[in-house]
Amino acid sequence: MNRITLNNVTKVFNQGRPNEYAAVRGVSLTIEPNRVTCLKGPSGSGKSTLLSMIGCLSRPTSGRILLGEQMISGLPERFLTDIRRHTFGFIFQQFNLISGLSVLENVILPAYPLAPDHRTLMKSAHELLERFELGHKAESPVQWLSGGEAQRAAICRALINDPQILIADEPTANLDTKLSHAFMGQIAQLRKLGKTILITSHDPVVFDSPVVDSVVELQDGAVLQEAVDAA
Repeated sequence: MNRITLNNVTKVFNQGRPNEYAAVRGVSLTIEPNRVTCLKGPSGSGKSTLLSMIGCLSRPTSGRILLGEQMISGLPERFLTDIRRHTFGFIFQQFNLISGLSVLENVILPAYPLAPDHRTLMKSAHELLERFELGHKAESPVQWLSGGEAQRAAICRALINDPQILIADEPTANLDTKLSHAFMGQIAQLRKLGKTILITSHDPVVFDSPVVDSVVELQDGAVLQEAVDAA
């Protein structure tokens, strides 16, 4: 597995304009594989912007991001798209499930660009749904799901391409405390499967969880503190 290394990464929006804003300021950081890392900080601290750059959803204005020995921050878009599809799975704050489609249809959507064997794809999707206790909901429209079920469906969708790295942006922001603890239990299972997991959160249920190996605190776009859980 590959570690993620950030060297003096900066992200500036509206560069050269009167409303120029530096969302991330000179961040250097190493994210070890097969661990759960939490980027902690208030709204506006730059954690979601940092996450989007790590996940190849956006590019840094300056600095370098490496996946193992490969510098990914300067690659052409077609290569970034390939890395996103094969390396990363994404869980978004609003889950981004597509209303009108079934749970199963939502789960398999990210796999279509990779053109897998259909029978193998369906088998993998059903196995994921069973693992997260959603097998009986496979044909249900996603708008019928509860909040916890929708989140588990989003996790299944993020895992359908068997990504090495799972990225979750504020995954408990719209969940109550019970469901937030349940989510961290699911993260613990994924860690045991060898996944590298990167979460942004300002929820103590997340960053104080024993599941989390490392907490990186951000403020005003810069790393305020990086600490490794002694456990």
